Amino acid sequence: MSLFLIFVLAIGLSMDAFSLAMIYGTLDLKSSMRKLMSIMVGVFHFFMPIFGYQIGEVILTLIPIDPEILVGVIFVVLGIQMLLSLKEEEKVKMLTGIFSVSFFAFTVSIDSFSIGIGFGAMKTNIILPCIIFSLVSGTFTYLGVLLGKKLQNRFGSITTFIGSLILIFLGISYFL
Repeated sequence: MSLFLIFVLAIGLSMDAFSLAMIYGTLDLKSSMRKLMSIMVGVFHFFMPIFGYQIGEVILTLIPIDPEILVGVIFVVLGIQMLLSLKEEEKVKMLTGIFSVSFFAFTVSIDSFSIGIGFGAMKTNIILPCIIFSLVSGTFTYLGVLLGKKLQNRFGSITTFIGSLILIFLGISYFL
């Protein structure tokens, strides 16, 4: 897998973290919380594909299936999951500590777990992609929080609406 493709995949995986971080940025988080969010998202985006990779290898050992079919199924399931999540009404809750930040990081990293399963199915080297996923997602999270704060200062509550539209667009783009 080329570095360019890994970066494109990393950007795609980071967009949900960026969008949610932008929404959290409108809530005027402390600087320490913004940094903690970014670090935790980066850590989860490093380890979740590794766990998925291990499970992908087990799946192929137990169920002989063409790896390309498995990867295709994973992408379709991710797309459907994103589309269905659009119907759920979720309230943005304030991040108050390590547990809530860890839960946030876990939820935006689940798609990395699925990508790891695909890498396991294709027998692809996982360490370099995990490092890139981690750095890109941590950076995008931090930039999202900063952008959300700037937008909130300038435009007020309309930024939450814009953030919601971005989430809807991302869900549809994942599905397509």
